[in-house]
Amino acid sequence: MRSRPLQAFIFLLSSAKNVHAHSWVEQLSVIASNGTFVGTPGYPRGNVLRTASDFSDTTMTYLIPPSSRANVTLVLPSDKLCKDTQQEQIQTAGSARLQASAGDAVALRYQENGHVTLPWNQPGKPANRGTVYVYGTTEPKVGEKILDVHGAWTSDGTGGDGRGVLLSKQNFDDGRCYQINSGNISQARQQEYPHQANQLMGADMWCQQDIKLPSTAPTGKLYTLYWVWDWPTLPGVDPTYPHGKTEIYTTCMDVNVVASTSQQKGNIQDEYATGQDLNKAAIPSEFADLDDVSEAAETTTARTSSTPSSSIPYVPQSTSTLYLTSTEVVRVITVTAWKTTEKTVTVGGCEATPTGTPSTGDSTRLKRRDWRA
Repeated sequence: MRSRPLQAFIFLLSSAKNVHAHSWVEQLSVIASNGTFVGTPGYPRGNVLRTASDFSDTTMTYLIPPSSRANVTLVLPSDKLCKDTQQEQIQTAGSARLQASAGDAVALRYQENGHVTLPWNQPGKPANRGTVYVYGTTEPKVGEKILDVHGAWTSDGTGGDGRGVLLSKQNFDDGRCYQINSGNISQARQQEYPHQANQLMGADMWCQQDIKLPSTAPTGKLYTLYWVWDWPTLPGVDPTYPHGKTEIYTTCMDVNVVASTSQQKGNIQDEYATGQDLNKAAIPSEFADLDDVSEAAETTTARTSSTPSSSIPYVPQSTSTLYLTSTEVVRVITVTAWKTTEKTVTVGGCEATPTGTPSTGDSTRLKRRDWRA
């Protein structure tokens, strides 16, 4: 039984550390066939543990576009996908890579930091709290550009330059995670998903994205994963950003692909174990659909290109920007006005409806509107 002073310390630490924090992948774990985390966890490139003396959010968060950029909707072709400390396949002391086999299920865990349980703190954000993507490749580049990967690589491997694939696309909110706070969402989830506070998560319940490594991942080599969280602000909602805001966070990491993972074998049932410890359990709905990349084929490339877009006219010598809705990656052309596509989507029983009156036409199709610059 954990002592009351330690429980109180963990609670206070959990509550204080997430003020104004953003999110990144903190830990990776192999998931056994019964949905339980097994083996030794792994960590991103250049990881700085929260227990380190030099830790701060800025040591691990990476924002695109950077806060110093005047145009907060603009993503440049030169923008790098990975933080400077994650450009190369280098691990820090005490933060080893995950070891997993081809075809293994893997959980990528991150903190919601109030973005899920206190949504009113960030006006204009999508109902699903943004969309998280995981891309995989055996051919990573130092200096990898975000527009060469995000919105370009597809689940069938034919998108972009063909070096990688889209492994997963899901809501940032996994439906279970929470930060301890007084909000009604947190209070409800604490009741529905109770767990024993521990030194890793504290009293919070971390979010996770469950993926499946390709069965073709080569044994004895590194397989690179790029985690991308699209968290846009809709135009016309937050007066600070009248034209909206592109806000993307990434984490770059590698997996040591090994011949076999002994933790996957033995007397482990093949079906998800109900009632298991939530501190080390996959999300049932995600675990059941590891081979499904929702709407991956509909993702539109968001990079500057000489090829005209089928949904937004190509304008020569214009500036391409990103505007990302809760379900779509959309190319935006900046001239005297800028355009975006938008649609009404239902996420977790909550309808997210774009502001403004939809244009006329078939209501089931994507609508395109003009927003004045």
